[in-house]
Amino acid sequence: MHSRLENVVVDSADPSALAHWWRQALDWRPGYRDDHEVDVVPPEGEPGVELVFVPVADPKQGPNRVHLDLDSTSPADQRETVAFLLDLGASRVDVGQGDAPWVVLADPEGNEFCVLDPRPEYDGTGRLAAVVCLARDPALLAEFYAPLVGMRPVRTSARVAALRGDGGPFLEFVASPTPHRVKNRVHLDVRATRSGPGREAVLRQALATGAVLAPAVPGAGWTTLHDPEGNEFCVLADPR
Repeated sequence: MHSRLENVVVDSADPSALAHWWRQALDWRPGYRDDHEVDVVPPEGEPGVELVFVPVADPKQGPNRVHLDLDSTSPADQRETVAFLLDLGASRVDVGQGDAPWVVLADPEGNEFCVLDPRPEYDGTGRLAAVVCLARDPALLAEFYAPLVGMRPVRTSARVAALRGDGGPFLEFVASPTPHRVKNRVHLDVRATRSGPGREAVLRQALATGAVLAPAVPGAGWTTLHDPEGNEFCVLADPR
């Protein structure tokens, strides 16, 4: 595999405030920041993937196609986590989950996320259990992303296709009849590995397997593409 998942990017009306909220929610650390982004990173030595909050002027439209799932270690831990997040400023939301054993919440900018019931398969992921993307065809998107994010398939069914690397969160594709309609509020960034053939090879691979280039941003250090279902993702500059 010649590239890996670098970070998860969250469009934000107020990146600094939202990053601070998620840092508290996950008990993570502040990372890099400048006028264009504010990062939140896992604790030293713990698994995870960086969250990058960037400013946008566009308001959130509808439920997110990409969201985060938080782990819990017991029913009591799940209840305590939900209570803590509600006190922190989260809100309960109904996305049609019915009587599901997980709890759906939204952060202060309305981004949905889940606090999962205890599940052995998420042992060792850290607080962030999974990054979840709705998909018309979960198996297709999992096959597309596996080499780009440097992960391998770990389970596939008609409803869910899951990828996993050597640690950190799963990347899961969950069946949904709803197509991609508007720019995603949350997207993935991938970067070529140091030992691989580089960014241009990653772009060629993505395009050869169904990606489509988005309009270029002058001066940007990344290339934005759409996956086979229209979800945005970025290929970053080669590692230094």
